[in-house]
Amino acid sequence: MSSTQTSSAPLNSPGRVITASMVGTTIEFYDFYVYATAAVLVFPQLFFKTGNPTTALLASFAVFGAAMVARPIGAVFFGHLGDRRGRKTTLVISLLVMGIATFLIGCLPTYSSAGVLAPFLLLVLRLTQGFALGGEWSGAALVATENAPAGKRAWYGTFPQLGAPLGFIIANGIFLIINFALPHPDNPLQRSAAFLTWGWRVPFLFSAVMVAVGLWVRLRLVESSAFRAAEEHGAIRKVPIGTTFRFHWRQVILGTFIMLATYVLFYLMSSFTLTFGTAKTDASPGGLGFTYTDFVMMQILGVVFFGLFTLLSGPIADQIGRRKLLIWTTAAIIGFGLSFPLFLHPRADLLFTGAMTQAFLIFGFTLMGITFGPMGALLPELFPTNVRYTGSAVAYNVASILGAALAPIIAVALWARAGGSIWPVGIYLAGAGVLTLIALLLSHETKDTDYTAASAGDAFAARAQNESAPL
Repeated sequence: MSSTQTSSAPLNSPGRVITASMVGTTIEFYDFYVYATAAVLVFPQLFFKTGNPTTALLASFAVFGAAMVARPIGAVFFGHLGDRRGRKTTLVISLLVMGIATFLIGCLPTYSSAGVLAPFLLLVLRLTQGFALGGEWSGAALVATENAPAGKRAWYGTFPQLGAPLGFIIANGIFLIINFALPHPDNPLQRSAAFLTWGWRVPFLFSAVMVAVGLWVRLRLVESSAFRAAEEHGAIRKVPIGTTFRFHWRQVILGTFIMLATYVLFYLMSSFTLTFGTAKTDASPGGLGFTYTDFVMMQILGVVFFGLFTLLSGPIADQIGRRKLLIWTTAAIIGFGLSFPLFLHPRADLLFTGAMTQAFLIFGFTLMGITFGPMGALLPELFPTNVRYTGSAVAYNVASILGAALAPIIAVALWARAGGSIWPVGIYLAGAGVLTLIALLLSHETKDTDYTAASAGDAFAARAQNESAPL
């Protein structure tokens, strides 16, 4: 049996593992995308009365980014629970908290009826969303990878990652249906009175149904063999975060910057491009002038490639290694950032503008799938079992502050400062790619990591044994 797997058969069937890891993250990302879409379409008008559209949009994105600040706090809290009490209980709690916060956003009063209390309550619930998401991803990744068969850890690790494109398609699909059902009578670029009054609330309220399904699936899980072995070895730590930063601080830093370019690309493709693509060409700053419906349909087509290449990245990473695949992908992300002005430029020929924009979205989301897929295995593989939840969660969510929280705000500010030009936003993505490339070059391959190591000492002994074994 491979040293990279547990010594006993997985306690959960493959179908249960895949479903539990994928369904939960789909719901979590659905909740997150619902807010991201509303941050562009609804919240600047209903919650932030600044008198300036750009300022209102920045305020809306600031609240969107505030959730990223809460995510590392959630990572520490849920990481502590996950490394002390187990993965299953932690996943159930994080999903429940996220679902309640999302449902309550759909019940909020707006600025016109509640004044400054409205954006304050929105901020509180947004922070709650971020807190819950801080514990969700790592738990789902650990459920998938700790139950993976030999040689298929990256493949299994792509299933929680698949929740991102699926959540995007479901969330934006529901917004599209509502937009079709409640169109503006005169201007397709504007939201109708019915949409702004109650239509936007439906996707938030619908999350309650999805959470109920996710809870039913996750309550049927059995704790992984790796965690049970750590309990039997007495390797469970009272304060996992202390052990993480005392013995694994280097892995936390490397993991954070390895994830950085992925986050920046992710939120530029999903949030900023929606703003840029639907902004009027004669506005300041100018955009591409697509209708919301047309641009989201283009995004959804791009996200199909996101999902497809997320799945394809797993077997490739299992075959050639996570590090090699990500080095080449990150180099492509840098080149993609430098190519922004070639794709996103309004032209006299609207058909050609649409074709170039669609090509941009397909290329960007394809890169997103290839870089995001292996993260489900790579980040947990940096840490032994007794701090795996905490370590991977902290790295993943600190990267969310540096990448996701700042990306939409920085992108809008650069775009506005450049008078509508897109090239500074591309340079920003390329710069993030350079930092990620450096982190990858400083890291080592994790494909053959002993995933059964209960503690740092076990991991060190296994690595020394492998290095001393005869060729």
